[in-house]
Amino acid sequence: MDPLPGVPTEASRVTLSRIMSTVDVNLYGTVHGGVIMKLVDDAAGASAARHSGGNAVTASMDEMQFLWPVRVGDLVHASAQVNWTGRTSMEVGVTVTAEPWDRGGTEPVHVATAYLVFVGVDATGAPRQIPPVVPQDDPDERRFREAVIRREHRLAQRQAILVSRGGSQPG
Repeated sequence: MDPLPGVPTEASRVTLSRIMSTVDVNLYGTVHGGVIMKLVDDAAGASAARHSGGNAVTASMDEMQFLWPVRVGDLVHASAQVNWTGRTSMEVGVTVTAEPWDRGGTEPVHVATAYLVFVGVDATGAPRQIPPVVPQDDPDERRFREAVIRREHRLAQRQAILVSRGGSQPG
């Protein structure tokens, strides 16, 4: 299969925003982590689809860090971009910020960071080739390098688990 032309990082950038309401709250009075995770997955999915030019499905959430609580009335932004690509898979990084919905000019607070792996799929759900990402500046290059490290760790972890199970087949 011929390689596809590269796609610049900026083509995959997307931000989804949502005001958090009382239906999003847990027993502690803060927004459920799962609500934030859903927004993260939605933003990452849009980013992956934009980059790959078609359907892409979540393969894994590699890492999610909650840094600060989100409250009712916060305007939450999930900003995503493709950091790294393989032949059929890609890592999407998502930064989540929050600010009061009713006070313009307030500096958003970084509340969460996540890394997800997506796979481009065709109409039958089979993996399909995706274009390589082309980092555009130093921060994009850094994200690409760090994504390679996370990928190596995922593969090493998978192999170590298989070995600990006494085999080489997933199960």
